[in-house]
Amino acid sequence: VQLQASGGGLVQLGGSLRLSCRASGFDFSTTDMGWYRQALGKQRELVARTTSAGVAIPRGSLKGRSTISRDNRLGMVFLQMNSLKSEDTAVYYCNTWPSSSLWGQGTQVTVSS
Repeated sequence: VQLQASGGGLVQLGGSLRLSCRASGFDFSTTDMGWYRQALGKQRELVARTTSAGVAIPRGSLKGRSTISRDNRLGMVFLQMNSLKSEDTAVYYCNTWPSSSLWGQGTQVTVSS
């Protein structure tokens, strides 16, 4: 199983970012996927989930400010984040849902004021 997240970076308060994740090594098209994040000193949390059919289930503090989507042909899942806040600063990961023990390296999102 490989999970490669990308698209993070430094963004200003109120800005937007689109994260991408390429997944391989398992049957992606039949697997629910999630985006998770871990801020410094905090536990990793689920921020969005999509069913295998692409039904989005927003979660947590990004609800209303993010959209999760997927492309089963490409084996990719995306997270569009808007109106970013300083508390959104974290390393973002994609994983299956429920999460497997195999986490990729994630992508750092830093929101600056």
